[in-house]
Amino acid sequence: ASAQFQLAVPVAVVFAPGSVPGDLPRPLPFRDVQEMEISVNLRTSITSRYETVYRSTTAQEEAALDVATAQEADAALHPLQDTSLGALSVYVVPETSSLLPQGISVYVGKHRSALVRAGGGLATLRTRIRQLTQVMSFTASSIAAALSDRVPDGQLSPDARRHLKSSLGYEITFSLLNPDPKSHTVDWDIEDAVNRYVQPVLDKLSLVANFSVDSQILYYAVLGVTPRFDKESSNFFLSAHSLPHVINPVEARLGSSAASLYPVLNFLLYVPERSHSPLYIQDKDGTPVSTNAFHSPRWGGIMIYNVEAPASPQASFPLHVDVDMVRVMEVFLAQLRLLFGLSRDELPAEFLLESPGNEGLADWELDRLLWAHTVENIATVSTTLTSLAQLLDKIGNIVIKDDVASEVYQAVASAQSAMAKLAMGHLHSAFQASKEAVTSSERAFFDPSLLHLLYFPDDQKFAIYIPLFLPMAVPILLSLAKIVREARQRKKEPTKMD
Repeated sequence: ASAQFQLAVPVAVVFAPGSVPGDLPRPLPFRDVQEMEISVNLRTSITSRYETVYRSTTAQEEAALDVATAQEADAALHPLQDTSLGALSVYVVPETSSLLPQGISVYVGKHRSALVRAGGGLATLRTRIRQLTQVMSFTASSIAAALSDRVPDGQLSPDARRHLKSSLGYEITFSLLNPDPKSHTVDWDIEDAVNRYVQPVLDKLSLVANFSVDSQILYYAVLGVTPRFDKESSNFFLSAHSLPHVINPVEARLGSSAASLYPVLNFLLYVPERSHSPLYIQDKDGTPVSTNAFHSPRWGGIMIYNVEAPASPQASFPLHVDVDMVRVMEVFLAQLRLLFGLSRDELPAEFLLESPGNEGLADWELDRLLWAHTVENIATVSTTLTSLAQLLDKIGNIVIKDDVASEVYQAVASAQSAMAKLAMGHLHSAFQASKEAVTSSERAFFDPSLLHLLYFPDDQKFAIYIPLFLPMAVPILLSLAKIVREARQRKKEPTKMD
Protein backbone atom coordinates (compact mmCIF):
# COMPACT_ATOMS: atom_id res chain seq x y z
CA ALA A 1 0.00 0.00 0.00
CA SER A 2 1.33 3.42 -0.90
CA ALA A 3 1.41 6.30 1.57
CA GLN A 4 2.15 10.00 1.24
CA PHE A 5 3.10 11.48 4.59
CA GLN A 6 3.30 15.19 5.29
CA LEU A 7 4.95 16.08 8.58
CA ALA A 8 4.49 19.70 9.60
CA VAL A 9 6.70 21.16 12.34
CA PRO A 10 5.65 24.54 13.81
CA VAL A 11 8.82 26.55 14.61
CA ALA A 12 8.90 29.95 16.32
CA VAL A 13 12.10 31.98 15.82
CA VAL A 14 12.13 34.75 18.42
CA PHE A 15 14.68 37.58 18.24
CA ALA A 16 15.86 39.22 21.47
CA PRO A 17 16.80 42.93 21.20
CA GLY A 18 20.14 43.35 19.43
CA SER A 19 20.03 39.99 17.68
CA VAL A 20 18.03 40.72 14.49
CA PRO A 21 20.14 39.99 11.36
CA GLY A 22 20.43 42.92 8.93
CA ASP A 23 19.40 40.89 5.87
CA LEU A 24 15.83 39.87 6.81
CA PRO A 25 13.66 39.82 3.65
CA ARG A 26 10.68 41.50 5.35
CA PRO A 27 10.03 43.41 8.58
CA LEU A 28 9.13 41.27 11.63
CA PRO A 29 6.86 39.41 12.20
CA PHE A 30 6.67 37.20 9.08
CA ARG A 31 6.07 33.57 8.12
CA ASP A 32 8.18 31.23 6.06
CA VAL A 33 7.63 27.63 4.97
CA GLN A 34 10.42 25.27 3.91
CA GLU A 35 9.83 21.75 2.61
CA MET A 36 12.18 18.80 2.48
CA GLU A 37 11.68 15.41 0.82
CA ILE A 38 12.65 12.27 2.72
CA SER A 39 13.10 9.35 0.33
CA VAL A 40 11.93 6.00 1.67
CA ASN A 41 10.88 3.92 -1.31
CA LEU A 42 8.78 4.19 -4.49
CA ARG A 43 5.45 3.71 -2.70
CA THR A 44 6.12 5.85 0.37
CA SER A 45 6.88 9.54 0.08
CA ILE A 46 7.50 11.81 3.05
CA THR A 47 7.55 15.59 2.97
CA SER A 48 8.63 17.52 6.04
CA ARG A 49 7.32 21.09 6.23
CA TYR A 50 8.96 23.52 8.63
CA GLU A 51 6.39 26.27 9.20
CA THR A 52 8.45 29.06 10.74
CA VAL A 53 7.24 32.29 12.34
CA TYR A 54 9.90 34.99 12.80
CA ARG A 55 9.07 37.57 15.49
CA SER A 56 10.53 39.75 18.26
CA THR A 57 10.49 38.87 21.96
CA THR A 58 7.61 39.99 24.14
CA ALA A 59 8.34 41.90 27.35
CA GLN A 60 7.85 38.70 29.37
CA GLU A 61 10.27 36.75 27.16
CA GLU A 62 12.81 39.56 27.42
CA ALA A 63 12.58 39.39 31.21
CA ALA A 64 12.97 35.58 31.09
CA LEU A 65 16.15 35.97 29.01
CA ASP A 66 17.57 38.50 31.46
CA VAL A 67 19.10 35.85 33.74
CA ALA A 68 22.59 34.53 34.41
CA THR A 69 22.60 31.08 32.80
CA ALA A 70 21.05 29.22 29.90
CA GLN A 71 19.46 26.69 32.34
CA GLU A 72 17.64 29.50 34.18
CA ALA A 73 16.50 31.01 30.86
CA ASP A 74 15.21 27.60 29.71
CA ALA A 75 13.18 27.20 32.93
CA ALA A 76 11.84 30.80 32.78
CA LEU A 77 10.85 30.56 29.09
CA HIS A 78 9.06 27.22 29.44
CA PRO A 79 5.71 28.62 30.75
CA LEU A 80 5.73 31.33 28.03
CA GLN A 81 6.14 29.13 24.96
CA ASP A 82 3.95 26.90 22.82
CA THR A 83 4.02 23.65 24.78
CA SER A 84 2.06 21.62 22.23
CA LEU A 85 3.89 18.43 21.27
CA GLY A 86 6.13 18.73 18.22
CA ALA A 87 6.33 22.57 18.31
CA LEU A 88 9.77 24.17 18.67
CA SER A 89 10.79 27.63 19.93
CA VAL A 90 14.19 29.07 19.02
CA TYR A 91 15.33 32.19 20.90
CA VAL A 92 18.06 34.19 19.16
CA VAL A 93 20.27 36.08 21.63
CA PRO A 94 22.87 38.76 20.79
CA GLU A 95 26.35 37.64 19.78
CA THR A 96 27.84 39.16 22.93
CA SER A 97 25.34 37.45 25.26
CA SER A 98 26.88 35.75 28.30
CA LEU A 99 23.92 33.32 28.58
CA LEU A 100 25.72 30.75 26.43
CA PRO A 101 29.11 29.43 27.61
CA GLN A 102 32.26 30.30 25.66
CA GLY A 103 32.48 28.50 22.30
CA ILE A 104 28.82 27.38 22.41
CA SER A 105 26.48 28.88 19.83
CA VAL A 106 23.45 26.58 20.25
CA TYR A 107 21.95 25.46 23.58
CA VAL A 108 19.15 22.86 23.55
CA GLY A 109 17.00 22.97 26.69
CA LYS A 110 15.11 20.13 28.30
CA HIS A 111 11.69 21.33 27.12
CA ARG A 112 10.93 22.36 23.54
CA SER A 113 13.16 25.39 23.15
CA ALA A 114 16.71 26.26 22.19
CA LEU A 115 18.92 29.33 22.50
CA VAL A 116 20.97 30.36 19.45
CA ARG A 117 23.74 32.96 19.42
CA ALA A 118 23.25 35.55 16.68
CA GLY A 119 26.12 35.88 14.22
CA GLY A 120 26.36 36.03 10.47
CA GLY A 121 23.27 36.74 8.40
CA LEU A 122 19.96 34.97 7.85
CA ALA A 123 21.64 32.13 5.90
CA THR A 124 23.80 31.18 8.92
CA LEU A 125 20.76 31.34 11.19
CA ARG A 126 18.74 29.11 8.84
CA THR A 127 21.55 26.54 8.75
CA ARG A 128 21.60 26.44 12.57
CA ILE A 129 17.81 26.14 12.73
CA ARG A 130 17.93 23.26 10.22
CA GLN A 131 20.53 21.51 12.41
CA LEU A 132 18.31 22.14 15.43
CA THR A 133 15.19 20.65 13.82
CA GLN A 134 17.25 17.56 12.92
CA VAL A 135 18.18 17.20 16.60
CA MET A 136 14.84 18.12 18.18
CA SER A 137 12.12 16.73 15.88
CA PHE A 138 13.08 13.99 13.42
CA THR A 139 15.69 13.08 10.84
CA ALA A 140 15.49 11.15 7.60
CA SER A 141 17.11 8.19 9.39
CA SER A 142 14.68 8.23 12.38
CA ILE A 143 11.71 8.16 9.97
CA ALA A 144 13.37 5.47 7.81
CA ALA A 145 13.92 3.41 11.00
CA ALA A 146 10.20 3.77 11.83
CA LEU A 147 9.38 2.49 8.34
CA SER A 148 12.08 -0.19 8.44
CA ASP A 149 9.69 -2.84 7.05
CA ARG A 150 9.26 -0.79 3.86
CA VAL A 151 12.85 0.33 3.38
CA PRO A 152 15.31 -1.70 1.26
CA ASP A 153 17.91 -3.30 3.55
CA GLY A 154 20.92 -1.51 2.10
CA GLN A 155 19.52 1.94 2.90
CA LEU A 156 19.10 1.44 6.64
CA SER A 157 21.66 2.41 9.24
CA PRO A 158 22.70 -0.49 11.51
CA ASP A 159 20.88 1.18 14.43
CA ALA A 160 17.55 1.28 12.60
CA ARG A 161 16.55 -2.27 13.49
CA ARG A 162 17.70 -1.95 17.10
CA HIS A 163 14.74 0.12 18.19
CA LEU A 164 11.65 -1.47 19.66
CA LYS A 165 8.68 -1.68 17.36
CA SER A 166 5.83 0.66 18.23
CA SER A 167 3.40 -1.08 20.58
CA LEU A 168 0.41 -0.09 22.71
CA GLY A 169 2.21 -1.45 25.78
CA TYR A 170 5.52 -2.81 27.05
CA GLU A 171 6.40 -5.07 29.95
CA ILE A 172 9.65 -4.47 31.80
CA THR A 173 11.17 -7.25 33.91
CA PHE A 174 14.12 -6.75 36.24
CA SER A 175 15.78 -10.05 37.15
CA LEU A 176 18.56 -10.72 39.65
CA LEU A 177 20.47 -13.88 38.75
CA ASN A 178 22.30 -15.54 41.61
CA PRO A 179 23.87 -18.75 40.26
CA ASP A 180 25.77 -19.47 43.47
CA PRO A 181 23.50 -18.94 46.53
CA LYS A 182 25.86 -21.07 48.68
CA SER A 183 28.52 -18.34 48.31
CA HIS A 184 26.39 -15.18 48.03
CA THR A 185 23.22 -13.91 49.67
CA VAL A 186 22.30 -10.98 47.44
CA ASP A 187 19.94 -8.17 48.47
CA TRP A 188 18.71 -5.53 46.03
CA ASP A 189 16.15 -2.88 46.86
CA ILE A 190 14.51 -3.06 43.46
CA GLU A 191 11.19 -1.54 44.53
CA ASP A 192 12.80 1.65 45.82
CA ALA A 193 15.14 1.82 42.78
CA VAL A 194 12.22 1.48 40.34
CA ASN A 195 10.21 4.17 42.15
CA ARG A 196 13.17 6.50 42.30
CA TYR A 197 14.83 6.06 38.90
CA VAL A 198 12.58 4.15 36.50
CA GLN A 199 9.11 5.48 37.35
CA PRO A 200 9.82 9.15 36.43
CA VAL A 201 10.96 7.97 32.97
CA LEU A 202 7.92 5.73 32.53
CA ASP A 203 5.60 8.55 33.68
CA LYS A 204 7.07 10.68 30.89
CA LEU A 205 6.71 7.81 28.42
CA SER A 206 3.14 7.01 29.54
CA LEU A 207 1.93 9.13 26.62
CA VAL A 208 3.63 6.68 24.23
CA ALA A 209 2.39 3.40 25.73
CA ASN A 210 1.28 1.57 28.88
CA PHE A 211 4.08 0.10 30.96
CA SER A 212 4.07 -2.64 33.57
CA VAL A 213 7.12 -3.43 35.71
CA ASP A 214 7.91 -6.58 37.65
CA SER A 215 10.99 -8.11 39.21
CA GLN A 216 12.25 -11.56 40.18
CA ILE A 217 15.25 -13.30 41.72
CA LEU A 218 16.44 -16.47 40.00
CA TYR A 219 18.77 -18.93 41.74
CA TYR A 220 21.15 -21.36 40.03
CA ALA A 221 20.60 -19.59 36.68
CA VAL A 222 23.93 -19.66 34.84
CA LEU A 223 25.01 -17.85 31.69
CA GLY A 224 25.52 -20.93 29.53
CA VAL A 225 28.95 -19.72 28.31
CA THR A 226 32.10 -20.63 30.24
CA PRO A 227 34.22 -17.50 30.75
CA ARG A 228 37.89 -17.50 29.75
CA PHE A 229 40.43 -17.24 32.61
CA ASP A 230 43.28 -14.77 32.21
CA LYS A 231 46.35 -15.81 34.27
CA GLU A 232 48.06 -12.40 34.28
CA SER A 233 45.18 -10.49 35.84
CA SER A 234 43.47 -13.46 37.59
CA ASN A 235 40.22 -12.28 36.02
CA PHE A 236 37.59 -14.09 33.99
CA PHE A 237 36.45 -12.66 30.65
CA LEU A 238 33.47 -12.96 28.34
CA SER A 239 34.44 -11.99 24.80
CA ALA A 240 32.18 -9.95 22.52
CA HIS A 241 31.50 -12.85 20.10
CA SER A 242 30.30 -15.14 22.93
CA LEU A 243 27.69 -12.62 24.22
CA PRO A 244 24.85 -13.71 21.87
CA HIS A 245 25.14 -17.26 23.30
CA VAL A 246 24.66 -15.94 26.84
CA ILE A 247 21.03 -14.97 26.30
CA ASN A 248 19.31 -18.19 25.17
CA PRO A 249 19.99 -20.38 28.25
CA VAL A 250 19.06 -17.48 30.56
CA GLU A 251 15.91 -16.64 28.60
CA ALA A 252 14.61 -20.17 29.10
CA ARG A 253 14.58 -19.46 32.84
CA LEU A 254 12.93 -16.02 32.64
CA GLY A 255 9.56 -17.34 31.55
CA SER A 256 7.83 -13.98 31.22
CA SER A 257 7.48 -13.43 27.48
CA ALA A 258 5.36 -16.53 26.79
CA ALA A 259 2.24 -15.19 28.51
CA SER A 260 2.69 -11.58 27.46
CA LEU A 261 0.55 -9.63 25.03
CA TYR A 262 3.18 -6.92 24.67
CA PRO A 263 6.93 -6.83 23.96
CA VAL A 264 8.94 -7.71 27.08
CA LEU A 265 12.13 -5.85 28.00
CA ASN A 266 14.47 -7.88 30.18
CA PHE A 267 17.05 -6.22 32.41
CA LEU A 268 19.28 -8.81 34.09
CA LEU A 269 21.73 -8.25 36.93
CA TYR A 270 24.10 -11.22 37.07
CA VAL A 271 26.24 -11.88 40.17
CA PRO A 272 28.89 -14.36 38.95
CA GLU A 273 29.54 -17.51 40.97
CA ARG A 274 32.61 -17.44 43.20
CA SER A 275 34.53 -19.83 40.97
CA HIS A 276 34.19 -17.36 38.03
CA SER A 277 34.81 -14.09 39.90
CA PRO A 278 35.66 -11.38 39.05
CA LEU A 279 34.05 -11.54 35.59
CA TYR A 280 34.46 -8.82 32.96
CA ILE A 281 33.04 -8.27 29.48
CA GLN A 282 35.53 -7.57 26.70
CA ASP A 283 34.69 -5.61 23.56
CA LYS A 284 35.85 -6.62 20.06
CA ASP A 285 39.31 -5.11 20.66
CA GLY A 286 39.76 -7.12 23.87
CA THR A 287 39.48 -4.16 26.26
CA PRO A 288 37.14 -4.51 29.26
CA VAL A 289 33.79 -2.67 28.90
CA SER A 290 33.60 0.14 31.47
CA THR A 291 29.96 -0.53 32.44
CA ASN A 292 30.48 -4.33 32.47
CA ALA A 293 27.14 -4.59 30.65
CA PHE A 294 25.78 -5.18 27.16
CA HIS A 295 22.39 -4.85 25.50
CA SER A 296 20.61 -6.90 22.90
CA PRO A 297 18.42 -4.95 20.43
CA ARG A 298 14.65 -5.33 21.04
CA TRP A 299 15.34 -7.75 23.92
CA GLY A 300 16.96 -5.94 26.86
CA GLY A 301 20.27 -5.80 28.67
CA ILE A 302 22.55 -7.74 31.01
CA MET A 303 24.90 -6.25 33.61
CA ILE A 304 27.53 -8.28 35.45
CA TYR A 305 27.92 -7.26 39.10
CA ASN A 306 31.14 -8.47 40.69
CA VAL A 307 31.38 -9.15 44.42
CA GLU A 308 34.67 -8.42 46.12
CA ALA A 309 36.38 -11.51 47.47
CA PRO A 310 36.64 -11.55 51.28
CA ALA A 311 40.00 -10.38 52.63
CA SER A 312 40.26 -13.02 55.35
CA PRO A 313 40.33 -16.73 54.45
CA GLN A 314 38.15 -17.47 57.52
CA ALA A 315 35.18 -15.57 56.06
CA SER A 316 31.90 -17.39 56.53
CA PHE A 317 29.76 -18.22 53.52
CA PRO A 318 27.32 -17.24 52.14
CA LEU A 319 28.63 -13.67 51.91
CA HIS A 320 26.04 -10.94 52.31
CA VAL A 321 25.93 -8.61 49.28
CA ASP A 322 24.05 -5.30 49.13
CA VAL A 323 23.71 -4.16 45.52
CA ASP A 324 24.57 -0.52 44.76
CA MET A 325 21.31 0.31 42.94
CA VAL A 326 22.45 3.76 41.75
CA ARG A 327 25.24 2.23 39.65
CA VAL A 328 22.95 -0.51 38.34
CA MET A 329 20.07 1.80 37.45
CA GLU A 330 22.37 4.19 35.59
CA VAL A 331 23.27 1.34 33.25
CA PHE A 332 19.72 0.00 32.89
CA LEU A 333 18.27 3.45 32.15
CA ALA A 334 20.95 4.05 29.50
CA GLN A 335 20.00 0.69 27.94
CA LEU A 336 16.30 1.58 28.11
CA ARG A 337 17.02 4.78 26.17
CA LEU A 338 18.98 2.81 23.57
CA LEU A 339 16.13 0.31 23.13
CA PHE A 340 13.68 3.17 22.51
CA GLY A 341 16.05 4.82 20.04
CA LEU A 342 16.68 7.80 22.33
CA SER A 343 20.47 7.64 22.14
CA ARG A 344 21.91 11.06 21.37
CA ASP A 345 23.70 11.41 18.04
CA GLU A 346 27.07 13.02 17.55
CA LEU A 347 26.55 16.79 17.47
CA PRO A 348 28.58 19.71 16.14
CA ALA A 349 31.08 21.05 18.72
CA GLU A 350 29.20 24.33 19.22
CA PHE A 351 26.04 22.51 20.41
CA LEU A 352 25.29 22.04 24.10
CA LEU A 353 22.46 19.72 25.20
CA GLU A 354 20.91 20.12 28.63
CA SER A 355 20.75 16.89 30.65
CA PRO A 356 17.12 15.78 31.07
CA GLY A 357 17.69 15.23 34.80
CA ASN A 358 15.54 12.87 36.83
CA GLU A 359 12.88 12.49 34.11
CA GLY A 360 15.31 10.56 31.93
CA LEU A 361 14.29 12.23 28.68
CA ALA A 362 13.70 15.77 27.49
CA ASP A 363 10.33 16.93 26.12
CA TRP A 364 11.75 17.14 22.61
CA GLU A 365 13.06 13.56 22.88
CA LEU A 366 9.51 12.46 23.68
CA ASP A 367 8.37 14.33 20.54
CA ARG A 368 11.01 12.52 18.47
CA LEU A 369 9.62 9.22 19.70
CA LEU A 370 6.04 10.30 18.89
CA TRP A 371 6.91 11.44 15.34
CA ALA A 372 8.52 8.05 14.64
CA HIS A 373 5.80 5.98 16.34
CA THR A 374 2.95 7.87 14.62
CA VAL A 375 4.45 7.23 11.18
CA GLU A 376 5.16 3.59 12.10
CA ASN A 377 1.60 3.06 13.40
CA ILE A 378 0.04 4.40 10.20
CA ALA A 379 2.32 2.17 8.09
CA THR A 380 1.43 -0.84 10.28
CA VAL A 381 -2.31 -0.20 9.85
CA SER A 382 -1.87 0.06 6.09
CA THR A 383 0.03 -3.27 6.01
CA THR A 384 -2.49 -5.03 8.33
CA LEU A 385 -5.53 -3.94 6.30
CA THR A 386 -3.83 -4.83 2.99
CA SER A 387 -3.01 -8.31 4.35
CA LEU A 388 -6.60 -8.71 5.58
CA ALA A 389 -8.03 -7.72 2.18
CA GLN A 390 -5.72 -10.18 0.37
CA LEU A 391 -6.66 -12.94 2.80
CA LEU A 392 -10.39 -12.39 2.42
CA ASP A 393 -10.01 -12.33 -1.37
CA LYS A 394 -8.55 -15.82 -1.26
CA ILE A 395 -11.38 -17.28 0.82
CA GLY A 396 -14.43 -17.05 -1.38
CA ASN A 397 -17.19 -18.17 0.98
CA ILE A 398 -16.10 -16.24 4.10
CA VAL A 399 -18.78 -14.25 5.92
CA ILE A 400 -17.66 -10.83 7.17
CA LYS A 401 -19.75 -9.65 10.09
CA ASP A 402 -20.85 -6.03 10.50
CA ASP A 403 -18.61 -5.48 13.55
CA VAL A 404 -15.52 -6.56 11.56
CA ALA A 405 -16.50 -4.21 8.73
CA SER A 406 -17.02 -1.34 11.18
CA GLU A 407 -13.56 -1.95 12.74
CA VAL A 408 -12.02 -1.77 9.25
CA TYR A 409 -13.86 1.50 8.50
CA GLN A 410 -12.81 2.85 11.91
CA ALA A 411 -9.15 1.90 11.27
CA VAL A 412 -9.16 3.62 7.87
CA ALA A 413 -10.88 6.74 9.26
CA SER A 414 -8.44 6.97 12.21
CA ALA A 415 -5.39 6.47 9.94
CA GLN A 416 -6.64 9.19 7.57
CA SER A 417 -7.29 11.47 10.55
CA ALA A 418 -3.73 10.82 11.82
CA MET A 419 -2.30 11.69 8.38
CA ALA A 420 -4.34 14.92 8.29
CA LYS A 421 -3.27 15.89 11.82
CA LEU A 422 0.41 15.27 10.96
CA ALA A 423 0.07 17.58 7.95
CA MET A 424 -1.38 20.27 10.27
CA GLY A 425 1.43 19.87 12.81
CA HIS A 426 -0.83 18.50 15.58
CA LEU A 427 1.47 15.75 16.81
CA HIS A 428 -0.45 14.73 19.94
CA SER A 429 -3.82 14.17 18.26
CA ALA A 430 -2.07 12.52 15.27
CA PHE A 431 -0.41 10.01 17.61
CA GLN A 432 -3.68 9.27 19.47
CA ALA A 433 -5.50 8.71 16.15
CA SER A 434 -2.69 6.41 14.94
CA LYS A 435 -3.02 4.34 18.16
CA GLU A 436 -6.79 4.02 17.64
CA ALA A 437 -6.17 2.95 14.04
CA VAL A 438 -3.77 0.20 15.18
CA THR A 439 -6.26 -1.05 17.79
CA SER A 440 -9.13 -1.22 15.26
CA SER A 441 -7.07 -2.88 12.53
CA GLU A 442 -5.77 -5.54 14.95
CA ARG A 443 -9.30 -6.20 16.22
CA ALA A 444 -10.51 -6.69 12.65
CA PHE A 445 -7.58 -8.92 11.69
CA PHE A 446 -7.81 -11.16 14.76
CA ASP A 447 -11.61 -11.27 14.99
CA PRO A 448 -12.68 -14.75 16.18
CA SER A 449 -15.40 -14.98 13.50
CA LEU A 450 -12.70 -14.77 10.80
CA LEU A 451 -10.12 -16.85 12.62
CA HIS A 452 -12.04 -20.10 12.80
CA LEU A 453 -13.02 -19.88 9.12
CA LEU A 454 -9.39 -19.43 8.10
CA TYR A 455 -8.60 -22.91 9.41
CA PHE A 456 -11.13 -24.61 7.12
CA PRO A 457 -9.90 -24.56 3.53
CA ASP A 458 -12.07 -26.38 0.93
CA ASP A 459 -10.12 -29.66 0.91
CA GLN A 460 -10.62 -29.92 4.68
CA LYS A 461 -14.36 -29.42 4.24
CA PHE A 462 -14.48 -32.31 1.76
CA ALA A 463 -12.52 -34.46 4.18
CA ILE A 464 -15.09 -33.71 6.91
CA TYR A 465 -18.30 -34.06 4.89
CA ILE A 466 -17.50 -37.09 2.65
CA PRO A 467 -17.67 -39.64 5.52
CA LEU A 468 -21.09 -38.21 6.44
CA PHE A 469 -22.50 -38.33 2.92
CA LEU A 470 -21.04 -41.68 1.82
CA PRO A 471 -23.61 -43.94 3.63
CA MET A 472 -26.46 -41.97 2.03
CA ALA A 473 -24.71 -41.75 -1.33
CA VAL A 474 -24.32 -45.55 -1.79
CA PRO A 475 -28.07 -46.42 -2.15
CA ILE A 476 -28.65 -43.29 -4.24
CA LEU A 477 -25.82 -44.22 -6.63
CA LEU A 478 -27.07 -47.86 -6.86
CA SER A 479 -30.62 -46.64 -7.64
CA LEU A 480 -29.25 -44.33 -10.33
CA ALA A 481 -27.27 -47.18 -11.88
CA LYS A 482 -30.43 -49.36 -11.87
CA ILE A 483 -32.48 -46.61 -13.58
CA VAL A 484 -29.79 -46.21 -16.27
CA ARG A 485 -29.70 -49.99 -16.86
CA GLU A 486 -33.50 -50.22 -17.21
CA ALA A 487 -33.57 -47.27 -19.60
CA ARG A 488 -30.98 -48.97 -21.82
CA GLN A 489 -32.95 -52.26 -21.85
CA ARG A 490 -36.12 -50.46 -22.90
CA LYS A 491 -34.28 -48.98 -25.85
CA LYS A 492 -33.04 -52.42 -26.93
CA GLU A 493 -36.54 -54.06 -26.88
CA PRO A 494 -38.30 -53.71 -30.27
CA THR A 495 -41.56 -51.77 -30.12
CA LYS A 496 -44.62 -53.86 -31.03
CA MET A 497 -46.52 -52.84 -34.16
CA ASP A 498 -50.24 -53.54 -34.20
